[in-house]
Parts: sequence; C-alpha cells; structure tokens
Amino acid sequence: MNKQTQATRQAASSTDLQTLLGDGLARRWWQSITLWLGLLAVAAVAGGWWYWQSSQQAQAAPRYVTQEVQRGQVKLTVAANGTLQPTRSVTIGSELSGTVRRVLVDVNDQVKKGQVLVELDTTKLDSQVLRSRASVASAQARLAQATATTKEARASLARLEEVARLSGGKVPSAAELDAGRAAYERAQADEAAARASVQDARAALATDETNVTKASIRSPIDGVVLSRVVEPGNAVAASLQAVTLLTLAEDLGRLRLEVNVDEADVGSVQPGQQASFTVSAYPSRPYPARTTRVAFGSTKTDNVVTYITYLEVDNADLSLRPGMTAAATITSTERNDVLTVPNTALRFTPMGAAGDGAAQGSKPAAGGDKAGGGSGIMGQLMPRMPRPTGQRRSAADGNGKAGAGQRQIWVLEAGSPKAVRVQTGISDGRVTEVHSDALQPGMQVITDQLAAGAKP
Repeated sequence: MNKQTQATRQAASSTDLQTLLGDGLARRWWQSITLWLGLLAVAAVAGGWWYWQSSQQAQAAPRYVTQEVQRGQVKLTVAANGTLQPTRSVTIGSELSGTVRRVLVDVNDQVKKGQVLVELDTTKLDSQVLRSRASVASAQARLAQATATTKEARASLARLEEVARLSGGKVPSAAELDAGRAAYERAQADEAAARASVQDARAALATDETNVTKASIRSPIDGVVLSRVVEPGNAVAASLQAVTLLTLAEDLGRLRLEVNVDEADVGSVQPGQQASFTVSAYPSRPYPARTTRVAFGSTKTDNVVTYITYLEVDNADLSLRPGMTAAATITSTERNDVLTVPNTALRFTPMGAAGDGAAQGSKPAAGGDKAGGGSGIMGQLMPRMPRPTGQRRSAADGNGKAGAGQRQIWVLEAGSPKAVRVQTGISDGRVTEVHSDALQPGMQVITDQLAAGAKP
C-alpha cells in the first residue's frame, strides 16, 4: 500500500514539473534553434567573403620599399695602393776597389753624420801615398835644378850684353848674343816644366791621400741602418759597377707613402687633402696621412695609367716600417650635416610614370608588377615593351664622383608616390647629397617597387 502511494506521488510531481516548464506548449519563431544556426552560417560565409576580397585588394595594390631621408655626412674618397718609404734614404757604396777590413755597424743601428761605417784595407793605398810623396820630392829637386840653370843662363847673357856695350858692339859677335839669349829662354822653359811637374806630383799625392781617407766609409747623415750587404773580407770591385754596401734612412719617425692614383681619379686629388691608410701588419688600425705632392709624370703598367701621389705619415711610435704595402683612402671632398638619400632612390621611377611623366601624387595601376604593363588576362598574354629602369645615371650615383644637377626622387605620402625635384651633390657610392625645400629628414623615399602580392 505504501509503495503504491509513493508511485502515485512521484507521477504527480513529474506532471507538475512539466506543467511548470511549459513542455508541450507551442514555441515562438525566434526560439527556433535551426533559425539561429542558419543565421550563424550566413554570417560566417559573409565574413569569409569580405576577408577574401580585402586580401585580394591588398595584394593587388602596389607595394614600395622605402628608406628615410637622413641628415649626415658624405665623403668623396679616392682609393689607391702603394708602399711606405723613408722621407730620405741614402745608399752607401765605395768609390774604391779593395778588400773590406771591418764593418762597424749592423742593421737597425743608429748612426751619426761622419761616423765610420766600413773600413777597407789600405796597405796598397799607403804604398801609393809613399810613392806620390817621393815623386813630389823628385819634382821639387828638378825644379831647384831648373831654377839654378835659369839663373846661370841669365847671368851669362848679362855678361855678353855688357861686353857688347863696352866694346861698342865689336865683341861678342851677334851669333854669340843670340846663343846666350836662346840658352836663357831654354832655362826658363825648363824651370816652368819643372814647376808644373811639382804641381802634378802634388796633385797625385793629394789624390792618393784622399783615397786613403775614402777607405774609411763614413755616414753622410744622421739615421738608421736599413740594410747591410757587406761582410769583412768581401772584395769590392768598384770599377765594374756601383757597389752598394749599406742603406741608411734619415728619420723613421716620419715616412712617405707613395701611392698610384688612377687617371680617372687624379683630378680629385690635391696637395693638402687628408687621408688614411692601413697595412697588413695592423689591419684594424687606420693611420692618418696628408697628401703633399701629386706627380705630373705618369706611370703606365699593363696599359693602366697612374700618377704617383706622395703622402706624409707620422710614425712617432715606429710601428710602421719602410717597404710595407698600404691601402690608402684620400678624402677629396667632404660634406657635413646635409640631406642624404640612397643612390637607388635616384634611379627609381614608379610604374606608369616612366613613359609619360605622371603628375605628382599619381598612383600606379593596381595589379602591376616590376615589369610594367596592364593587368588582367590580356595584359598577361600580350608581350610587353621593356620599361626604362629610371633616369640616366649621373656621375653622382654612377661612379661616386661629384655630379651636381637636377634630379627627381619619389617619396611615399598617404600610400601613394609623390615626385620631388632635388639638386644633387656628391656621392660616396651608397648615398648622395641632395638639396630641396620639399624634402625633410624622416620622409620616406622610395627605392624599389614590389610586384603585386609580393612580400617586402
């Protein structure tokens, strides 16, 4: 009985709950689940379509590569290679032939002017000096004899002339007077010859004595010994060729860099310009230098014409050595605090503006690419004429030389290219100096245009 009563009560409670929830009643149209699912599907399709259309428009629009206009420094430089040399170097040789007796200096030794560097064997030279002194003594004796003979001939002639005066010309005869005069003249000639022989002997003696002093080879300058190619006992044959024994440098604290400047760049190089160079021994250390002279004479090597340019180098720390190969950069022109743009911006022209000179602010046709031409199926199938890559390159962006002139660049404003006329200056090969009232630092200058749909 109790179980039946509980079942009855549970059935009544279930009926009351269904009545409360309204189950079994008719639903309104906005309460339909199918309706909301359909609307959601339509919204998803519309959003996808809108996203696809936006993507297509974004891909069809042209894209530009830009860089900022900057204010900075532009240098026009000339590169050249050369070698370091002493400001003054002296090659020490020997004027005499002989055997080297002593070498008193070695490489890197400091020497003073007048210091003995090399001594030759003087045994033979000393003998020549003794012989020359004997020759001088012999010549002086002959001169004394000739002088005495002259005096005797003069006295004899004087007696003959006195006798002729006292005798009234009767004695001596005319022949005797002529013979006396001839004897006196011969004596005078012999005396003059003897005197010349003395001078000749003295000159030979002086030469031999000078040779003895030249056997001691001395330094003509204050400097440093760079090289030594002689050893004691070496035979020197100066009569065959110029003999080099030592090489001296006057001052290694100041060196001279000799570089070969190409004929295309020599017009930009002038004395007094600043430069820098590096050597293989210290590749990360730039050394300052200054041009002092540009040679007018040319040097031709393998059909390449160059001009030797001299640069003054301070080597107070003696880190540089003569003969080192150097790569120099000469600053011929320098501009500071000027507007600069990349050289690629001077060569850029948007598609559609190269052939007809589109007005400023004109926007290239959508869907175009770097090759130019129209869009669509016909534009893709029909052959297209090649488009010029830009205006003719001037000297400023072509070879790095100064080439001032009117040029046109394109800046990006509100997503569209705008042409700006500029006055160009010098270029370092990467950027070019420009002047324009319409150009300000920070503006985006166009350097390239990407194909439709391409990623920058």
